[in-house]
Amino acid sequence: MSPRLLALWLKETIALIRDRHGLLALFIMPTIFILVMTMALRDTFTPGATIDAAYVVVDLDQSPHSQALVKRLDKGAAFRRLDNGGDADAARQGILARRQALALVLPKGFGQRLLIPAGADGQPSAALQLLIDPALSPALQLAFRNQVMAALGAVRADELTQRAGKLFGLPVAPGGSVEKDWPDEIRSIAVRSDQSAGLPSSVQQNVPAWLIFAMFFVVIPVSSIFIIERQQGTLQRLRAIGLPFHLILSGKLLPFFVVNQLQAVMMVLVGMFVVPLFGSEALELPGSLPQLLNWWIVSAAVSLAAVAWALLIASLARTAEQATIVGGVGNILMGAIGGIMVPKFIMPATMQKLAALSPMAWGLEGFHVVMLRHGSFADLLPSLAQLLLFAGLSLTLAVWLNHRALAARS
Repeated sequence: MSPRLLALWLKETIALIRDRHGLLALFIMPTIFILVMTMALRDTFTPGATIDAAYVVVDLDQSPHSQALVKRLDKGAAFRRLDNGGDADAARQGILARRQALALVLPKGFGQRLLIPAGADGQPSAALQLLIDPALSPALQLAFRNQVMAALGAVRADELTQRAGKLFGLPVAPGGSVEKDWPDEIRSIAVRSDQSAGLPSSVQQNVPAWLIFAMFFVVIPVSSIFIIERQQGTLQRLRAIGLPFHLILSGKLLPFFVVNQLQAVMMVLVGMFVVPLFGSEALELPGSLPQLLNWWIVSAAVSLAAVAWALLIASLARTAEQATIVGGVGNILMGAIGGIMVPKFIMPATMQKLAALSPMAWGLEGFHVVMLRHGSFADLLPSLAQLLLFAGLSLTLAVWLNHRALAARS
């Protein structure tokens, strides 16, 4: 190995260690983001989690069918039912007082007219009323309405089954209950390359996401050191002793690559041991050595892309302030559209297509291939190719910019 390259790595390491505040921020910032975002998005990634929206049922019918409907709603368990709905006026007052966001009013005669279409017998049918807090999200309003419709359909099916059984002499449940336990539970199973069960959790989304974001934030210390060296004439002196510029840039790559890998180790440990202390699931890494190696390869590719991007910003900017603004805003934009700040599956279709342009999205996809789908190295190639191509183009452009600047000064 070239002694000159070793000397450059030593110089960069000393300069990096002197910037203790910047170095500390590279580890504290992602740790805080992982903890906060994992807690904030925990229910979003947990199927069947209780939604923090309460409702009451005003049962004006008090029939076995209305009670069966309430039991069906309780089985849904997504929304939180409060006891003692009272009458319709009390339910309205409860919504105005924000004790609950929804109230379902079952009219008198609900059970008698359960299977009679409106107007079929010349008699009017009172509709079920759904009282809604207008501040409640339209998506939650629709979700509760669908839950009520599903429960109502199940109660009608139970009643039809009961009547058909009596009519045709089919076997019916003892006691003639109108509410039965059908095997209607739907279990979600993640499709992976192996037989592992379970679904991705919030921590499996947020640890790799904020690790990538933190890796790209080396743009701040890299550009600061680079610009200070340029302003103090250090780079010119290195060029004067015959060091090619690509070797100078190579000397900056390894120290920050090591910092990125230390970030990766620390964020994984946070996900495995600190996040569970706050009530969320622990991060689980793939158990096999080839999968762990694939995980590290993705981490290395993201690091190369991040450091190369930082060197390009440092070459473009004239001052540290410019580098901070351009690099910081660029990182935030890449994170916003790349599924770091907002999970990609929440985005509309147009934004999901736009996410394909972000290097952070390529890295996150690579981590997800390993952690969620347990994919092979071949499955990683598209993400790795994009990241390495981005790194190569950024480094090439950085070298060209610096050569052009030197040529302009000479």
